[in-house]
Amino acid sequence: MAIPVNSKAPTFTLKRKTLDGFENFSLSDNIGKKKTLILFFPAAFSGICQDELCSVSGGLDQYESLDADVVGISTDLPFALEAFGRVAQIGFPLLSDYNREVSTAYDVLSDDFIGYKGVAKRSAFVIDKDGTVIFSSSSDDPRQLPDFEAIQAVLK
Repeated sequence: MAIPVNSKAPTFTLKRKTLDGFENFSLSDNIGKKKTLILFFPAAFSGICQDELCSVSGGLDQYESLDADVVGISTDLPFALEAFGRVAQIGFPLLSDYNREVSTAYDVLSDDFIGYKGVAKRSAFVIDKDGTVIFSSSSDDPRQLPDFEAIQAVLK
């Protein structure tokens, strides 16, 4: 079961590959400053993931106006995520959890994703400025998108 609402969010530092090299993103950098929407997704270059992340990216100004950063996390390699982000024109960081430490901490690893184990479930978490989970959603069905209306409502 994914980390529930009112829990302290596990902090993490993950790498992001950019054209300039590797960058770290640390959740702890946002604590005390901004809210954070974390979107776990199963796989780069898959249709549903691309639709979800492109939709969020297209409405990124709404999240920024609610004082929230958005990050995507997948168990894909950072090189695949860089290419995916560039091709799909995703406007927020796509972070590699290739070691599956963050997905494990948030309890969102799939036991069976089309025959593969250890793939991130489609999940969403909103972390408030104090580091507390204020929205938690995870699905065993990779086709089920998070409730983005509920996410925006909790960010207000």
